Amino acid sequence: MILKKKIYKIATILPYKESYTFDYASAVSLWVSEYFKKSKFRNNNYIYGNTKPGKYLTKNYINIPLSNLKFRFKSTSSEYTEKLIKELNKKKFEIIEVHNRPLVLFKLLGKIKSKFIMYYHNDPLSMSGSKTISERKEILNKIDKIIFISEWVKKRFFKGLEDLSTNKTEIIYHSVEPRNKIKKFNYITFVGKLNYAKGYDLYKDALIKILDKYPDWMGLSIGDESRRKIYIKHKQHKELGFLNHQKTLAILDKSNIAVVPSRWEEPFGRVAMEATSCGCATITSNTGGLSETSNYSINIDKINSQKIYEKIKSLIENKIKRTKIQNLSRKNIKHSISKNTKLIDLMRESIFPKYQLNISRKKLKIINLFNQGQKSNYRLFNISLGKKFTNGFIRNNHDVLEISDRDFLKNNRSLLSFDSNKKQFQKHLIEVFKNYNPDLFFFGHTNNIELSTIDELRSNNKNLIISHWNEDPLMTGLKFSKKNIDNIRPYVEIVDHNFTTTHSSVFKNKFKNCKFNFFFVPVDKNIECFDVYNLSAKNDIFYAMSHGVNRGVLKGGFEDNRIKFLEKLIKKIPNIKYDFRGFGDKQPIWGNDFNSAIINCKMGLNLSRGAPTKYYSSNRIASILGNGLLTFIDKKTQLDDFFSNKEVIFYNNIDDLASKIKYYSKNDTLRKKIAKSGQNKYFKLFNESKIAKHIVDISLGNKSNLF
Repeated sequence: MILKKKIYKIATILPYKESYTFDYASAVSLWVSEYFKKSKFRNNNYIYGNTKPGKYLTKNYINIPLSNLKFRFKSTSSEYTEKLIKELNKKKFEIIEVHNRPLVLFKLLGKIKSKFIMYYHNDPLSMSGSKTISERKEILNKIDKIIFISEWVKKRFFKGLEDLSTNKTEIIYHSVEPRNKIKKFNYITFVGKLNYAKGYDLYKDALIKILDKYPDWMGLSIGDESRRKIYIKHKQHKELGFLNHQKTLAILDKSNIAVVPSRWEEPFGRVAMEATSCGCATITSNTGGLSETSNYSINIDKINSQKIYEKIKSLIENKIKRTKIQNLSRKNIKHSISKNTKLIDLMRESIFPKYQLNISRKKLKIINLFNQGQKSNYRLFNISLGKKFTNGFIRNNHDVLEISDRDFLKNNRSLLSFDSNKKQFQKHLIEVFKNYNPDLFFFGHTNNIELSTIDELRSNNKNLIISHWNEDPLMTGLKFSKKNIDNIRPYVEIVDHNFTTTHSSVFKNKFKNCKFNFFFVPVDKNIECFDVYNLSAKNDIFYAMSHGVNRGVLKGGFEDNRIKFLEKLIKKIPNIKYDFRGFGDKQPIWGNDFNSAIINCKMGLNLSRGAPTKYYSSNRIASILGNGLLTFIDKKTQLDDFFSNKEVIFYNNIDDLASKIKYYSKNDTLRKKIAKSGQNKYFKLFNESKIAKHIVDISLGNKSNLF
C-alpha cells in the first residue's frame, strides 16, 4: 500500500539574537540555512529567530521582534518564547526544531501539540536546561529526537546517563560541499576569535618564528575580539578582521596551511572542516570534536606553540607531503551537505504524525493481540476474529506477530497473586515490542494491558500506531452492552483508532473525541470453507446461541430476549426440522461439532442479542452465510444496504420469518441459488483480506473504500 503524501510544516527555532544575516551569520545559522536550501521540506519549513536587520540567508526566515531593553518588563528569553508560542499555534506545525536552547524547548513543550527535535551545537552541560542529569532525562523522555553535531557533544549529554544507543538520538555534523581547486599561495591562515580560548596566543608565537624563518610566507588572521589582548605584529602578517562566510572561504581556498589551535573544547570545529574542504593542510588541537572534522587534518595532543611551529615547518619544507594532504582533504570531504540533508529529512519523516509516516512503505510489522483460546483447547477457532485478522494482514503482505494475553497469564500463573502475574505480562509485552518494533499494535477483547504499559510502548516508539477492536454489541438499552461499554472505555480514549461491529452512530454519544470505525465480521476462505448448498442436509434450519462461551456449558439464571423469540418461532413452524442450540436443555456447541451441525442444515437464522440495530450482527453471520446456508436476517438491521433479496432473506417480524422458513424449506432449487449468491456476495464484500486492508488504511490515516 502506497500512502498518500501529506504536506508537513516544520518550524525551526534559532536562539534569540542568533544572527541570520548574510554578513554576520554564525555557525548555527549557517547549519540551518545550508540544510534548509537542500531539504525536500524547504517550501514548508519556517525559520524563526531574532536578529538585526540585514539580508537574510534564506527566504522563509521570520523575525520575532522584541521590546527595547528600557521598556522590557520580562526577560528576553521569556518574551521571545511567548511570542513564539502565539506564532507557532497559529500555523500548527507538525514538527518544531529547537536549536541550542533547552529552556526554550521546555517552555514550548505542553503549550504546542507538535513533534519536537532538539539540536545541540554546544556542550549540553554548559546550557541552562540541560546541565543536570534530571533535566537531560526529562528532555529524553519528552521529545522525539535529539541531534548532536558531534560524538563529543553526544557523550557530554549522556554524562551520568546510561543509554548512549537510544534510538532518539542522531549525530549529524556541520557539513560542506566540494569546492573547486584554486591556485594556492603561501598563506598560513587563522580563523576565529582572537583570544586565549581559541589558542590565538599559541598561534602568534609559532607564526612569528615561522615568518622570521620563511620570508616568502605570509600569515593571515580572520576574526575579531571585543576584549582584545593578543596582537601579532609582523611585516608578513595581515589582520583581515571579521569577514562574512563566503569571503572567509575564498581566503581559505587560496591558503596553503590553516591552523585551528583551540584550547577550548570545540563542540565540533566548523573552521577546521571548512579549511580541509578548501584544500588547506590543516593543523588542529585535539580538543572536543575537532578530530571528527576530517580524516586528513593534523591533530596535536596537548598543543603548544612549539608543536604548532614544528608542524607548520614540516609542511612548508615538505611540499610533496603538503600537496598530498591538501588534495586528499579537498577530494575526500567527510561531511557532505547533500548527504547529511537526506539524513535530516529521513529523521524528520521518521517522527511525522504516526499514521502518516512511511510515505512509500508497503509492508508493516503488526502485533495482533487477542485470546487465541489455548485455555479452552481452541474450541473457538472457527469464530476467532483475531485469527481472521492475522490471515488478512498476512495475505496483504504484512508481517504479523500474535500474542495471546489470556494464555500467557494462564501459562505463567503466579503462586503469589494474579497482580504479580499481570505485572509479569506487562514486562513481557514491553520487551516483545522492543524486540519486534511494530508499526501497528492491534488488540481486542482484553483488560490485561495496563494503561501505563501503553504509555511506555508509545514512549519507546513514537511512531507506533495503536488500534483497538471489539465485536460485542454496544447498543443503548441492552443490559449486556453497558458492561461491554464499561470494559472498552479505558482503551478507546487513548488509542488512535477503534473498530467495532456496532455502527458508531448507535453509541457515539457514549464516548467523546474518540475515533470509531465500523467493520463487518469477516469471512475467511480457510475457516468458512463449506458449500452447504451442494450438500444433502437432514435438518432445515440452524441456530446456535453463544451462551456459555466462557464456560463452554450452559449456566443457570440466564435470560435473553432471543430465547422467547425462538420458543415462539418453534411453535409457528411445527413441521420444520430445526437444530437450535445453546438454550433450554440444548448445550452450546463449539469447534468441529459446530461445523458438523452447520453442514447438516439447509438454512440459518442470523438472530443477534438485543433489538435489531443498524448493520450489527453477531459472529454467526459469517458462519452461516459464509458456509453457504440460506440466511434469514431481520430487515431492521438495514443490511439490505449491502445484500438484496436474491442473496439473503429479510423478514419483517416473527410471522413473516416463519412463513418464509416454510416456503424455502419446500423450494430447494431457489434456496440453493440464493444461498450461493449470498455466500459469493459476502466473500466479495467482506473477506478477511478486505477487512484487514480496511483496518490498516484507517489506522494509517488513509481513506478506506470498503464502505
